[in-house]
Amino acid sequence: MRPRDPAEIFRSSSPLELFFDLIFAVSISLASAQLVDAEIHAHIFDGLLAYLMVFFAVWWAWMNFTWFASAFDADDWLYRLLALAQMAGVVILAVGTTPAMTEGDYQLIIVGYVVMRLALVAQWIRASRSHPALRKTALRYAVGICLVQVLWICYPLVPLEWARPAFLLLVIFELLVPLIAERAGQTPWHPEHIADRYGSFTLIVLGESVLASTAAAANAVGDASQLVQFALLGAGAFILVAGLWWVYFSADASAWLRRRRRPMIFGYGHYLVFAAAGAFSAGVKVLLDHEAGNSGLSSAVAVATLSVPVTIFLLAAWALILRHCLRGAYKWVFPTGALLIAAAPLLPLLTPTDIADVQIAVVAVLGAAAVMVMLVVLIEASGIREPNDSITGKPVA
Repeated sequence: MRPRDPAEIFRSSSPLELFFDLIFAVSISLASAQLVDAEIHAHIFDGLLAYLMVFFAVWWAWMNFTWFASAFDADDWLYRLLALAQMAGVVILAVGTTPAMTEGDYQLIIVGYVVMRLALVAQWIRASRSHPALRKTALRYAVGICLVQVLWICYPLVPLEWARPAFLLLVIFELLVPLIAERAGQTPWHPEHIADRYGSFTLIVLGESVLASTAAAANAVGDASQLVQFALLGAGAFILVAGLWWVYFSADASAWLRRRRRPMIFGYGHYLVFAAAGAFSAGVKVLLDHEAGNSGLSSAVAVATLSVPVTIFLLAAWALILRHCLRGAYKWVFPTGALLIAAAPLLPLLTPTDIADVQIAVVAVLGAAAVMVMLVVLIEASGIREPNDSITGKPVA
């Protein structure tokens, strides 16, 4: 297991990595479904907290596999078997998603998580034996991951009133492992490969939102009495998810990663991007139920389940990628527009009460979609999508 060349040409996601992503998509879909159920029944705070806790397990396991593979993907039979063992842990984690989010029972999800992490430990031990220069780094990873897994196994024994603080403490321990390990020597991860992997996972999470928008169109066909409302809601949701895609892929993240400046910020910060995208797909489904009269939420709250995740996604993408590319007024107008989308729930509160509640929700979503279109226009006007030199990052004349 020799380190990969960080300057390798045309390095992109392997078929094994794409298969790995699809397995994770199952867990994200189940977590989003449980978030929908919690939000529809007005258990928004508890539902969001449970969702963020479960999503951390999914995201952190995916992220560690991704950065390891970027540096040490040998693609031999043993590497593949250990990667498949990690996928088996993801399946166990996916099965444990429902009891974790509905009953607070994290035992099964911890089993799946530990299986994934210990399989990665085996990979790090292989790497330590193959490259003496990075042995100390690899062993720090292996020991650190093992120690934290012992604590996760003990987590179900924590009293209920201390469960959430203990979870946060374990999350901090997990986040510290790479920071400590990389001090012994940075692993040779590949900038273009990392950007491609994060882009692929973003597409998968956004795909959940496309599915929700498609469901809106299907419901419109099945219920002629609400044809216009469902069609407009589906159109607005599709414009929003298309805008998220447009914004995220408008700049080359690898140009910043190539300079290897604070890569952990890029890696850790994407938790907000991925979690917001998953929550957005849940918000679309919540609005569908609200439109059909199956939710007790107010229009303002129902719209917020969609608009707030969109704003978080946009602000995170701006902070991680666009902030380094936009110039002048464009750099600050963009986050201002993102905050306007978060203000969409205010529209129902400012509208006369004699207008139908569901109609107000549709108008609010369309208003958010209109702001998204303006943000896309701003992106195009800024010129950041013009061809750049692959080395300097400057526009090509």
